[in-house]
Amino acid sequence: MNLELNFMSQKIALLRGINVGGHRIIKMADLKMLITDLGFRDVTTYIQSGNILFKATDQTNETLAKQIKEGITAQFGFEVPVVVLDGEELEEAANQNPYLTAETDLSGLHLTLLSETPKTEKIADALNFEFTPDAFTIKDRFIYLNLKNAYHKTKLSNAFFEKKLGVEATTRNWKTVLKLVEMSNS
Repeated sequence: MNLELNFMSQKIALLRGINVGGHRIIKMADLKMLITDLGFRDVTTYIQSGNILFKATDQTNETLAKQIKEGITAQFGFEVPVVVLDGEELEEAANQNPYLTAETDLSGLHLTLLSETPKTEKIADALNFEFTPDAFTIKDRFIYLNLKNAYHKTKLSNAFFEKKLGVEATTRNWKTVLKLVEMSNS
């Protein structure tokens, strides 16, 4: 057995804004090949919105995100925000959703993932905004959304959080979060 594989951990890269409305098109087969060419193993993609599971050696998630972002820019000619996290980190975030109850309409739940934990004062500023009936909770580098309407209708967008918190953001619906957790555990 290759000893290098023993030191690899499960990672998840989430890209924002690809294959939406005919812009920034990347075929998943091409994305998978790029990630493999960057030296990562066991690369799998999930749906067309840029969810990548892979194994990587001991590097920071920020370093991995930068490598993927630079690889996409070099190969496809456009920049894409990339957030990388550990499989266990996503599972823990999913288990801590403050809006998840037996009565919760899961279609209204979303998770915004941030490139890093924002500064405390920026979080305090963002929490001054209220968008009733939509609600949000910030915990470390995760923002839990409980939306009463469709995501594209809320003001709690990636752009809002990026402006208020000063970090890159990407959002996934709850069904996708749960699927990525499941895939990272298999």
